[in-house]
Amino acid sequence: MIYELALVATPEANEQEVAGLKSLVHEVVKAHDGEVFIEDDWGKVTLAQPTTEGVPSGHIVYFIFKANNENNKELIRRLKISDSHLRHMFVALGEDEEREAVVKAYKTPFSKTYKGSVTDKEEDGEKENPKKFARRKSCYFKANSIKADWKDPATFTWLINEFGKISPARITGVSRKHQRFATTAIKRARQIGVASYVSNRIAEVRS
Repeated sequence: MIYELALVATPEANEQEVAGLKSLVHEVVKAHDGEVFIEDDWGKVTLAQPTTEGVPSGHIVYFIFKANNENNKELIRRLKISDSHLRHMFVALGEDEEREAVVKAYKTPFSKTYKGSVTDKEEDGEKENPKKFARRKSCYFKANSIKADWKDPATFTWLINEFGKISPARITGVSRKHQRFATTAIKRARQIGVASYVSNRIAEVRS
């Protein structure tokens, strides 16, 4: 199975400690018949909302890898005993044979190496404004052949109001299927700190 892992180190973690977390992931994945396809260091990020302990930022490293079923249990165990670990999130992306498509599709505005968004339109440089909810006749996601992704705020921020509430499909015109996808993406973004629970604020990469 192919997974993605977003790993947030504490803001106090130095380069050596972050490197140690990266090495830990590679070591555990390799020990479980796996392989890391992408390691992407997003750097220090101001979280969309401080953690329950009041931590306002963290150092995020993102991975795409394949491994067997026991891998994630061992990774979680090892991460929990690390003083540099703040939070993490695993998401299943697909089967092993889908590797090429999964890796090729990866892009996020938080990355320096894979910077971008699926909402970018290179043909004419123009973008549709998805927030024009009034009398939409077709689902924005279907019309643009895209899917909400927690790593790509442009695909879901327009669904969140200033109080952090997710706009319902009856207002946005989004299909039930894509409303579920968007809701899941927003919940994942909140879990890792990319989106806020109480506002429409999004995390920012610190220069």
